[in-house]
Amino acid sequence: MKAKFSGSAQKWELLDESGHVPAEPSCTELLQHATVAQDLSREVLRLTAEFAASPHSTNRAGRATLAHLATASTLSAHATSHFAETAETALGLPRPSSPTDPYYLKNRMVIDHATARAYLRRTSQALRDAAKELDDHLDFHRFFRAPSHRESPVPPPPKQSGRHR
Repeated sequence: MKAKFSGSAQKWELLDESGHVPAEPSCTELLQHATVAQDLSREVLRLTAEFAASPHSTNRAGRATLAHLATASTLSAHATSHFAETAETALGLPRPSSPTDPYYLKNRMVIDHATARAYLRRTSQALRDAAKELDDHLDFHRFFRAPSHRESPVPPPPKQSGRHR
């Protein structure tokens, strides 16, 4: 899931090769960005809710993992809304009422789209941090694994000598 967010942030670009907003940005493509971001956000929220309901969320590492997942849920939701705002702005481009409107609208589009991509990157980082927290916890448990039935946690008591006091 972390890779999906990171990959989307990298490949969804608004600007053309020259660094400018296209004369007519594809509203369909921008709405698709919002749709996919919403689907990803829903997956993160579902994962967060499932982890919160699990018994694993009750220990220190579980609470830290849950905090990272909650952050990822919030960030991914923000990405969705910014992508939707980008598409909404693109739909308003053909109808400027003053000469400065197109510049303002294009700048707003660029800022919203860049902000949405930044939220996707930060979501990916939060998911990475959650996975790292779990990995560290599992490594800790592997290091201090519970003794098996063959291994006794307490040494056997010393044998009694034949003498009594």
